[in-house]
Amino acid sequence: MLNAADAGFLTQLEAQLPSDTLRPAEPRHLSEPRGRYPGIGTAVALPRNTAEVSTILTACQAARVGVVPIGGGTGLVSGQVMTSGPMPLLLSLERMSTIRAIYPTENVIVAEAGAILADVQAAAEGAGRLFPLALASEGTARIGGLLGTNAGGLNVLRYGTARDLCLGVEAVLADGSILNGLRRLRKNNTGYDLRHLLIGSEGTLGIITAASLKLFPRPAHHATGLFTVSDPQAALDLLQIAQARAPGMVDAFELIAGEGLRFLRATMPDVRLPVADAEWMVLIELGLPPDLDPEAALEAIFTDGADAALVWDGLIAQSGAQRQTFWTMRESIPEANRRIGAVASHDVALPISAIPAFIEGAKILLHPFDIRINCFGHLGDGNLHFNLFPAEGRTRQDYAADAAEMTVLVHDLVAEHEGSFSAEHGVGRLKVPDLERYADPVALNTMRGIKRQMDPEGILNPGAVLRNAAVGGG
Repeated sequence: MLNAADAGFLTQLEAQLPSDTLRPAEPRHLSEPRGRYPGIGTAVALPRNTAEVSTILTACQAARVGVVPIGGGTGLVSGQVMTSGPMPLLLSLERMSTIRAIYPTENVIVAEAGAILADVQAAAEGAGRLFPLALASEGTARIGGLLGTNAGGLNVLRYGTARDLCLGVEAVLADGSILNGLRRLRKNNTGYDLRHLLIGSEGTLGIITAASLKLFPRPAHHATGLFTVSDPQAALDLLQIAQARAPGMVDAFELIAGEGLRFLRATMPDVRLPVADAEWMVLIELGLPPDLDPEAALEAIFTDGADAALVWDGLIAQSGAQRQTFWTMRESIPEANRRIGAVASHDVALPISAIPAFIEGAKILLHPFDIRINCFGHLGDGNLHFNLFPAEGRTRQDYAADAAEMTVLVHDLVAEHEGSFSAEHGVGRLKVPDLERYADPVALNTMRGIKRQMDPEGILNPGAVLRNAAVGGG
């Protein structure tokens, strides 16, 4: 069993660290964006360097005290808040936010785990390069948390997830030992690649303290279009046309449902809607070299789509301001969803060709429940946000008895299509039962074995990803 981070433990730990490293926990350390899962913890450790992180974990393992790592606090699966059990020590790397180095000729940036994503993007831009990880919370999300959850975002289609953008990591393991893996190599076949074990582990196998990240040349032009399509299959067919017309240059390809527009109109009237009404749209963005005309590139895609009866209307951004209008609409949909109030939310991934059948099948399964569905997401990489909302005139409470059943129906259908119940938000604590229901048994047992080996006392983010009892921890 784990022990609480009580006054005696905190006094002993405080004596090993510089003054002001331990502080009383604040409300921001004990909450998550949806406000559904209040965390526990009386103290937060704010180390200034990797050596101090090592001191903290060494003490916690010796005392069998749980450690809950906190990044930017933007996660949606309760990975950053522990809601019950012995009082843990909270660990925030917000003071470790230095950009350690930039190597423009190598297309590499080395950033500490507490660096905010927007600051890493700005540092890359200052060096004439692009760090392509992009998501709505980039002004708050931190590199450590993004790697810990293998964040996705808008540009996965072209550049991959956080995992694909990482060349090496520095991390502190449960016993306080420091893994010095900040290599900048594109090829390195010297045994097991431990960075990939830590990336996506949500702080349960080690605490990432810094990372070497890939940079890219900045596209000379962006071409952004909002096209109205007949249905998700038409959107999928249009994606094939876009990739054929602009191979390797499609940055983003977003599917937007008409329900999203209606939610925006009802809850966020200040958000400009470029399209008055449509049941399905795609937001396309290309990143182009200097010798290609952005408007011509999108016009060619639109023409091919129209000739194939896939597209019946469209807008092409004529300025940076218009481009921002398109993206503001797309990035405001999650906030509109929050204001409406979801009955159940699902972050799923599917084989791209299975998406139209999944959407139609899910609508049929959910029809008896009398709900509204807002389905949107990153069609280009197979990630859908499939969220369920009360019918007009009804409330979330009306569906309390059915919400769990609806989620099982959605996730079972995802599994039938060989998809994933968690595309980009991770498992956290919220989705531990889903992992146990849908994971391959051999894979799940292997994960438990890795956890036991790397964190034998179960101190790292207890209860996240794997149940404590299942891994031998408290």
